[in-house]
Amino acid sequence: MTAASPAEQPIDDATERRNRLVISLLLVSAFVVILNETIMGVALPHLMSDLGITASAAQWLTTAFMLTMAVVIPITGFMLQRFTTRAVFMFAMTMFSAGTFIAAISPGFPVLLLARVVQAVGTATMMPLLMTTVMNLVPPASRGRTMGNISIVISVAPAIGPTISGIILNVLDWRWMFWLVLPIALASLALGMARIKNVTTPRPAPFDVPSVILSVFGFGGLVYGLSSLGEAANHPGPVPGWLPIVVGVVALALFIWRQLSLQREDKALLDLRTFLAPIFTVSVVMMAISTMALFGTIILLPIYVQNVLGLDALQTGLLLLPGGLIMGLIAPFVGRLYDRHGPGPLIIPGSIIVSAVLWAMTLLDQHTSQYWLLAAHVTLSIGLALMFTPLFTASLGSLPRKLYSHGSAVIGTAQQLAGAAGTALFVALMSMTAGQLAQGGVDPVAATADGIHTAFVWGAVISMFAIVAAFFVRKPADDEMPEGAVVTH
Repeated sequence: MTAASPAEQPIDDATERRNRLVISLLLVSAFVVILNETIMGVALPHLMSDLGITASAAQWLTTAFMLTMAVVIPITGFMLQRFTTRAVFMFAMTMFSAGTFIAAISPGFPVLLLARVVQAVGTATMMPLLMTTVMNLVPPASRGRTMGNISIVISVAPAIGPTISGIILNVLDWRWMFWLVLPIALASLALGMARIKNVTTPRPAPFDVPSVILSVFGFGGLVYGLSSLGEAANHPGPVPGWLPIVVGVVALALFIWRQLSLQREDKALLDLRTFLAPIFTVSVVMMAISTMALFGTIILLPIYVQNVLGLDALQTGLLLLPGGLIMGLIAPFVGRLYDRHGPGPLIIPGSIIVSAVLWAMTLLDQHTSQYWLLAAHVTLSIGLALMFTPLFTASLGSLPRKLYSHGSAVIGTAQQLAGAAGTALFVALMSMTAGQLAQGGVDPVAATADGIHTAFVWGAVISMFAIVAAFFVRKPADDEMPEGAVVTH
């Protein structure tokens, strides 16, 4: 017999109020840190001018953030087992607040780059903490609704980030992007220190240094290599684009081998027995495909809108804003439908909608109407909303309680790798096609439009695999993977 988790035990009104408060505080804090993740893109031209740096140097403010996320997220599985909810929350928001303050006062590029790394440590810790806490506190029957609220955070914050930064930069100095976020971050930290209670029981967990080193080179190498592939298509750097990917693949293979050895004694840094649950495995694959489509589209549409249709940065942000807002607005309803009907009736049509929109986006050219593009992006957002909440809920719900923290870390890591891969694939295909056409004498605008067409064709082909996988995701039973099922020797 195993002890019941907090989500499985009868709770009184006071405990329910405490749990609701803890989850609400984590949601607000996660919203702040994810909002920060997307405000930097629009600001890069301002930073290049103000700090006197090149475009490739400025891009490191985003690349370093992604690299840090990829390195820290796999370690959160250990942190969430070893330390209390309150301790992990305070660490995450303290790091994020410190990074935000350093960015706001940074005198130059090196300090700003350091600030982004510190911010990323807090951001990488917050999302696994939120998802693991929800899985421990919320009964299976109502997890879909709560995961729907998490989906609001995940979708709305990135959607409004570029718009907010565009408005700020039209009126104020770029440092105000951080000064305006800092009071909210500090308020979340202070309120959390005062009100968040420990809702999980820490247990001894070994910290395997070789696993951490392999994780850094494996996940860091892959994200860096994939992130630099697109730029390397037209502007080769000092390091060949394939080298960090090869290093990453080798280190990742060694990391997996070490985890498979250590998990027999429950000593793994990232327990891969999560993949023994078929629903978890299929859901993570679907999330990876969907994240590739989402990130690839997010990076290509602004390029298309500005370089082909001729809109400015603020107009671009406003054009893409409705899709993110609608995704957030329908997420709670998707969560309630999941609780009633399971994932099938949601993710099957969702995957079909996403694939259909990506195929439709292969028709984009120099004369496409802005309103057609707006409708396509809103429809794509609806399709993704039908998928993300059910996939988060079904994947983690198929695991035993002891693997919730590792499952959250696996999902976060997979999303980082898929986001980097999607961005690299879409940008590299666009750049190579446009570059070849431009060399052949094609007008640059027409060449860019054809490059974007090629990228969306490949994205649409990849999306077909998600449709197939959707038929294999079902709602896990409460005892889908009992505790004893993961103890293998």
